[in-house]
Amino acid sequence: MKTIDELLDEGVAGKRVFVRADLNVPLDGTTITDDGRIRAVQPTIARLAAAGARVVVASHLGRPKGAPDPAFSLAPAAARLGELLGAEVAFATDTVGESARSTVAALTDGQVAVIENLRFNAGETSKDDAERGAFADQLAELADVYVGDGFGAVHRKHASVFDLPARLPHAAGSLIATEVGVLKKLTEDVTRPYAVVLGGSKVSDKLGVIDHLLEKADRILIGGGMAYTFLKAKGYEVGSSLLQEDQIPAVLEYLKRAEEKGVEFVLPVDVVVSEKFPDLKAKTPGNPTTVAADAIPAGAMGLDNGPETNKLYASKLADAATVFWNGPMGVFEHPDYAEGTKAVAQALVDSEAFTVVGGGDSAAAVRILGFDENAFGHISTGGGASLEYLEGKTLPGLAALED
Repeated sequence: MKTIDELLDEGVAGKRVFVRADLNVPLDGTTITDDGRIRAVQPTIARLAAAGARVVVASHLGRPKGAPDPAFSLAPAAARLGELLGAEVAFATDTVGESARSTVAALTDGQVAVIENLRFNAGETSKDDAERGAFADQLAELADVYVGDGFGAVHRKHASVFDLPARLPHAAGSLIATEVGVLKKLTEDVTRPYAVVLGGSKVSDKLGVIDHLLEKADRILIGGGMAYTFLKAKGYEVGSSLLQEDQIPAVLEYLKRAEEKGVEFVLPVDVVVSEKFPDLKAKTPGNPTTVAADAIPAGAMGLDNGPETNKLYASKLADAATVFWNGPMGVFEHPDYAEGTKAVAQALVDSEAFTVVGGGDSAAAVRILGFDENAFGHISTGGGASLEYLEGKTLPGLAALED
């Protein structure tokens, strides 16, 4: 895999360099609520521009239906990128149409442009190779060189991620190189004890990574909505908590395998429950009650780890040398149910371990809850991509960058 350093050594001055970034940031209307992904790719774009490249930045945002939708425009992201670069960033109002062609043609050495949301074209996400390839052909006309740096999308077989690199000389950007280096520390060169914290809503989203990590980790801590399927598998009442009953056989198998392999599986010992789901927008007070994990009332739903669980999890992370965390411990967007997630983040900050926050909601929680990002070893920009890498899957966007 060619690096951006090698590409810069070859020279990019005057060349149109297509950077597949991940500018898929959360928006409140047109206001960006977390610019972490833009800040993560900014160094690659800045280096290319400083070397005289004519930089064409492309990304997806959200899930439009293969057609233009103003709610998913990349215009706010382009404006924020310009602020971070300290230079004007041109913006094309389409992906491969007249605006994109004229905007790219007008670039001079060292200038940067962002083209509109790639998913406004159905060819970007098509499962049909020919349709995807046709869109990649159109994108290739905008550039001389391809740089892949959208780690959050490398697990997708999309035109700009998988097909376009085959049509242009290509290299991996700084962000992808960093992300892959970190993930290798979690899979190939692990410093032990190795603890993994998994949360989020659905256990089905994490089955593959649990299966793989049973061969790697020393300790696995479970929280979030997925914990209630584990508690149900142990025979506990979980009330109206999130439950995937069809996953109980798989969960029981993993618990059995963990015991056989000597992998410590840690589940909540107490939880914070409520009779109704909180209003996340109004942030009105909920009605939280802490109960033992084996004593959840029939009409209550678990929404966070309890204080004894928070202490337990902190103790299980205190002596770790490597920690990977993916998924919040509760409904962290509401202050009444954020303590479990906050406790895990604080345990990572207090730890002397190499700590990795696995993107997605975990990364968002770290920022929303006010933690210093520099207090963690690494905050990934791709939750789904990180998990699939840890599952041992081949990621299309990384495979496409190999020579």
